[in-house]
Amino acid sequence: MGSREILAANLRSARRRNNLSQEELASRADIDRTYVSALERGVYGATIDVLDRLARALDVETWELLKPPS
Repeated sequence: MGSREILAANLRSARRRNNLSQEELASRADIDRTYVSALERGVYGATIDVLDRLARALDVETWELLKPPS
């Protein structure tokens, strides 16, 4: 599993745990909803700045979005 796939799975999981739509997460992180969708599908990679904003919006540590599954 590559980094994009790990990010996609962790992002989707954290978003769902927080009961957020892609649109709400995007608004909180100040990014476009279609970008959140693309990240969750593994289409794009994210910069560290975007990861930080997503992590803050999801109330998780940035590294948690990149942690491989156990």
